[in-house]
Amino acid sequence: MTTKELIIEKALTLFAENGYQGTSVKNIADAVGIKDSSLYKHFKSKKEIFDTIVQEMSTRMEQMSLGYGLPDEAGMESAAALYGALTLGDLLDLSKKIFLFYLKDEFAARFRRMLTIEQYRDREIYEVYRQIFMEAGITYQAALFEEMCRQGIFRSSSPEVMALHFYAPIFFLLNKYDQEPEKEEEALNVLEAHVREFARVYRQNQD
Repeated sequence: MTTKELIIEKALTLFAENGYQGTSVKNIADAVGIKDSSLYKHFKSKKEIFDTIVQEMSTRMEQMSLGYGLPDEAGMESAAALYGALTLGDLLDLSKKIFLFYLKDEFAARFRRMLTIEQYRDREIYEVYRQIFMEAGITYQAALFEEMCRQGIFRSSSPEVMALHFYAPIFFLLNKYDQEPEKEEEALNVLEAHVREFARVYRQNQD
């Protein structure tokens, strides 16, 4: 791991534990084992470190999506057809993989905790939190569900409400089980029940 990568790792841990406002450049440098002046050779400011963390999280989310074969936003028609072709078992498996990424991936979990802590102290960080964990997911799913309704995969309904019905319980579960790793199986069982019920309510043809 390079010094720059180590700075990002240590900064994210400190931000997740103490908040962005509660962490100084000196705190980060001490955690890395370098002087403040050495840290500034890699980053101009604490804000630049934060921005780099946000960009790294975005990259990791894209890599996760590609790794699980998720379609991008450009081809919503083909994305809807792809999801429509999934069996309920496939959908359950995919939902669990994505859920566990956000719950257990060390970088993703710390990132979410960092934003959760700091959203009440920093408006800019709140906007990042809102965009990544609320707006982006709901907007994409609403567009996806609208196309799935158009293709007859889902029953006709409000795409925005459908997106809330699907996403809100998952977001709740992430927060409920965030500090209870020993209850992973319980979380996955609740998630499975939720996905099954969502499919029962909205899917035209049941598996």
